[in-house]
Amino acid sequence: MNSEQGKNPQVSLVHRTMRQNQGRRKAMNVLVTGLAVLSTVVVIAPLVAILAYLIYKGASSLNFAFFTQIPKPVGEDGGGMANSIVGSGVILALASSMGIPIGIAAGVYLAEFGRGKALATAVRFTADVLNGVPSIVMGIAIYALIVKPQQHFSAFSGGVALAIMMIPTITRTTEEMLATVPHAIREAALGLGVPKWRTAISVSLRTALPGIITGCMLAFARVAGETAPLLFTAFGNQYWSLKLNEPIAALPLQIYIYATGPYDEWHRLAWAGSLVLIVMIMVSVTLVRIFANRGVLKGGS
Repeated sequence: MNSEQGKNPQVSLVHRTMRQNQGRRKAMNVLVTGLAVLSTVVVIAPLVAILAYLIYKGASSLNFAFFTQIPKPVGEDGGGMANSIVGSGVILALASSMGIPIGIAAGVYLAEFGRGKALATAVRFTADVLNGVPSIVMGIAIYALIVKPQQHFSAFSGGVALAIMMIPTITRTTEEMLATVPHAIREAALGLGVPKWRTAISVSLRTALPGIITGCMLAFARVAGETAPLLFTAFGNQYWSLKLNEPIAALPLQIYIYATGPYDEWHRLAWAGSLVLIVMIMVSVTLVRIFANRGVLKGGS
């Protein structure tokens, strides 16, 4: 074989070219793989650094009193954020119960029923605009529309503000996920005599469910730490209050008050509250994903 290659310069040239191309492909593969790994590290490193610093600053302040007591008066050590933790749960539950169904319904309309219609264009444009509205502007708007006419702050108005912030993200994510569902699946259901509305709900929506859940989790994580809208709506409360028509405590509000205060004890509790808020978001998102994946697998089987 070597003697034939030596006798035929064209064969030797082809083999050299193949080896050079193979070397370039290997080098390019190593380069792209390295860039991908580097990009992954760049994305993850800030999250790991923030979480590590929060653990370092806040873990030492976590104790049983933090989760069971309300804030102490100024000048007294101790106390906790039990009312703020529960208040955040109430507000986020309100926001999710309003924002998720409306956002998914709007996304289904855009993807399944509104193609080429002027109303769908208006809804899509409105969702894109709302997605870029600063949160403080949203808080001022809800203050003017709900708080001022009622003449009092409330947990309900805070839930409405966060729900409106969730809707655009969920709407656009639902539309994009439904657009990835193959038309053949819809046509098969329609060919069996299934109504279009039932096809959209039972076939298209179920197929795109994992992506839609991801969009809902992104929207939830975005609003969970918002402070500005709650300043104009929920306002905060130093005491226990679970009534929807009264001011209510929330972790972001309490963290803001403590972090900007002049006392070291407040700063310590602010770090602990920040750690608890991050952990709450991570646990909520993880549990939703686990139960959703189990539901999808059981439905598919």
